[in-house]
Amino acid sequence: MSALHTSPLHADFYADRMVQHETVLEQNERIAEATYRLRVSAPAIASIAVPGQFVMIRLAGVDAPLIGRALAIWDVLPDQDGKPTYIDLIYLKKGTFTTACAESPLGTKVSLWGPLGNGFNARACDRLIMAVGGIGQTPMLLLGREAIGSQSFGRANGWAKQVELIYGARRESLLAGVPEFREAEFDVRLCTDDGSAGQQALVPDVLAARLDELSDPASIRVVTCGPEIMMEKVAEVCRERGVDCQVSMETPMACGIGICFSCVAKVKQDDGGWDYKRTCVEGPIFDADKIVW
Repeated sequence: MSALHTSPLHADFYADRMVQHETVLEQNERIAEATYRLRVSAPAIASIAVPGQFVMIRLAGVDAPLIGRALAIWDVLPDQDGKPTYIDLIYLKKGTFTTACAESPLGTKVSLWGPLGNGFNARACDRLIMAVGGIGQTPMLLLGREAIGSQSFGRANGWAKQVELIYGARRESLLAGVPEFREAEFDVRLCTDDGSAGQQALVPDVLAARLDELSDPASIRVVTCGPEIMMEKVAEVCRERGVDCQVSMETPMACGIGICFSCVAKVKQDDGGWDYKRTCVEGPIFDADKIVW
């Protein structure tokens, strides 16, 4: 994507820009409780993806499940010549596909298509706060790196002076990817339901306390991904304090290209009403104040 576009209906977001890859699992390792990271070679996707986009992936030749699974792009890595080639995806082992994927050996054939969705907007700010829960950390590593300027995706980077991560889970063993966030030099704040890591608190409460410590809401931007109830509370915290907030919706998807209309979300319109929008095409990123929760 060569330029920043604010409209999710811009041609850059049409699903007909997607690339389909037939590739194999090059890495597939457990990184936390029931949580795995896989790596595939997909240079045509890696070279044009932006933070917040996703791919649809399925095990080639397997008809249970027949449809693909939407997974956010966790990382983009170069080959030996420095060209974007590999993509990493993080998934939670809980359903038919993810269980089969976790049990697949290296070399297993997979099909994937993408990049899909609109991705996060590269809106400039002094401080970017990423508030995530559950498996919602997956689109944030690339966004944070772009924000502080350590990685580029063919559009503006270095648009934030500081990047913070507030990451919550039920317990410490479910926290995945924390070393990578720390290596990226983000300010990492952890919270767990049982107090086994970081604060014993919920993400929206930690965010509220953090925002109340800061003096200039106009210089802060929040992005959030995770359970819908958590994102609703994060959006409320930001709205009450006049802080800009974008959400990455995790609505279940079947096709990923806007055909089936199974992933719709209620989105406010300029006339005061609302309409259904496909999170796979018009999203998955929306301004928080546009969502009808």
